[in-house]
Amino acid sequence: MSEGAIESVLQEKRWFAPPPTFAAKARIGSYEAYRALYDRSREDPIAFWEEQAAQELAWFERWHTVLDWQPPQAKWFEGGRLNVSHNCLDRHLGTWRRNKAAIVWEGEPGDSRTLTYGQLHREVCQMANVLKQLGVQKGDVVGIYLPMIPEAAIAMLACARLGAPHSVVFGGFSAEALRDRLNDAQAKVLITADGGWRKDAVVPLKDQADKALAGVPSVQHVLVVRRAAQPVTMVPGRDSWWHDLQAGAAGQCPAEPCASEDVLFVLYTSGSTGKPKGVVHTTAGYNLYAHMTTQWVFDLRDEDVYWCTADVGWITGHSYIVYGPLSNGATVVMYEGAPRPTNPGCFWDIIEKYGVTIFYTAPTAIRAFLKAGEHFPRARDLSSLRLLGTVGEPINPEAWMWYHHVIGGGRCPIVDTWWQTETGGILISALPGAIATKPGSAALPLPGIFPQVVDLNGHPVGVNEGGYLTVTHPWPGMMRTVFGDPERFRRSYWEHIPPCDGQYFYFAGDGARQDEDGYFWVMGRVDDVINAAGHRLGTMEIESALVSHPAVAEAAVVGKPDPLKGEDICAFVILAEGQTPNEALVQALKDHVVQEIGAIARPGDIRFAPALPKTRSGKIVRRLLRALAAGSDFSGDLSTLEDRSVLDRLREEV
Repeated sequence: MSEGAIESVLQEKRWFAPPPTFAAKARIGSYEAYRALYDRSREDPIAFWEEQAAQELAWFERWHTVLDWQPPQAKWFEGGRLNVSHNCLDRHLGTWRRNKAAIVWEGEPGDSRTLTYGQLHREVCQMANVLKQLGVQKGDVVGIYLPMIPEAAIAMLACARLGAPHSVVFGGFSAEALRDRLNDAQAKVLITADGGWRKDAVVPLKDQADKALAGVPSVQHVLVVRRAAQPVTMVPGRDSWWHDLQAGAAGQCPAEPCASEDVLFVLYTSGSTGKPKGVVHTTAGYNLYAHMTTQWVFDLRDEDVYWCTADVGWITGHSYIVYGPLSNGATVVMYEGAPRPTNPGCFWDIIEKYGVTIFYTAPTAIRAFLKAGEHFPRARDLSSLRLLGTVGEPINPEAWMWYHHVIGGGRCPIVDTWWQTETGGILISALPGAIATKPGSAALPLPGIFPQVVDLNGHPVGVNEGGYLTVTHPWPGMMRTVFGDPERFRRSYWEHIPPCDGQYFYFAGDGARQDEDGYFWVMGRVDDVINAAGHRLGTMEIESALVSHPAVAEAAVVGKPDPLKGEDICAFVILAEGQTPNEALVQALKDHVVQEIGAIARPGDIRFAPALPKTRSGKIVRRLLRALAAGSDFSGDLSTLEDRSVLDRLREEV
């Protein structure tokens, strides 16, 4: 085994070819077509991306240099000038898409709204003029702290129109988290709302914003959307109502020509320790990469009704609700709420109501649907669906199969996408008309992306041998730096795997293996790797084995200090409905893991949990479970947790 390699123990042999009827109409309709495109991108990446940029985006001025690569600094399309808002809106207005639905929005209480491309363009221009009125100039950072309402996309596009970078903060974050992000970005204006609906309750966004702003001297103006009819305090001279200023604003605002490397947005990601990192994405490369990957991965057609269930506060919402789909002229569904006890089937209601054809959600959500029972989706007409997708973390094979059979009716390809905030867009995924899928595998790299699984010295590991998932050539959508901290950028992403034979490795923390067919199997974060009796095991594979047992709805696996083994495997298990925790079940689950994987993966400790600590985007925060397993205190950033009371319940019940 190579130095620093991670043992891969998951064995999955099922595979599903693209349905012939899907492939016949697909943009890329065969493996041979994918291979030809990929090989062309590998032979000459510069010419490949130059061709895509010339064909797919509208430019005010053409570039003179496609790529200036001074590791780890990449500059794409130097000398070019364009505007992302123009590419998402204006270029569609001279076509039939002017009157096509751009955003179809559903509020949690049941209210709804549809904006055509023409209407969306007008509202974006009005808001750009409002921001000008508030003193926003090119280069000024605007903070956005909104619920999932159309104004969130409008605000983002208005900022892009002016060349003012936006920094969107998820509406579920606390006042402290908002304060830290606004201060780091030195935001000049904040756009928020009186409140927003989530799980039958109003989130008091303006109140949280006011608390945050007490410690943010850079913010001069606050723009407030009236959404939830909540009483709020308006600070004279600082706060204004969105609708009041919009009513007097002109509906035309020329798009500012931006240099290719002008900052488009700063989006903060939380580390386990230290302050959040401001990931910087720039204009041309990000626009092109979000645009192309939306086309390729979702096989997007003009007649599609596309729904990504993410929030715009995350990178998935940036790339695959706003910029990628709108740049392609798609019809995008936005939903304000979330599945909840009063309406656990709300997602299926929306698919039925709007005839959604493409559905993109997180494995955590799929496991929650599985636990709730298939009678909810079975009661709705989901026949409009033609493509399913997953995002955010590896999906275990059993959840994949449930998604395929129950939601997709066995007829819809599934694109299991691997990417990160830092990558700007999807890097590894099946193309649904061209690449056969294997449950749990992210499949193959997209054109122009050259990943490699290596050991800690940068040497490639063997087939089916676990290692560190890296990318070995720059791509247009990659992050450019950490806002205000270029050394942290270098240290976080480029120094973990040292250059080898002149080759630089981008590495953002995931372990993986590549099988005999070249498919990538992402094994989870390497900081979640367990060192048990000399074996380095990825947590995702053990979790998949546990969830394949019919008694288990969800599982999270962490390492627990052990004087003999170094680390023992500790599993936190949420049982399926009707299951009762007992010692016999503990033994049955241990035996099941041994049967599925082998004795090296047998959990030494299984704890039945009422819930798991998760971020608001649905990711399990395993470092908190590691602390619980070790009997130590919780530390690090807790601002991203969906429900902090889960930690207290775990301490009491586990």
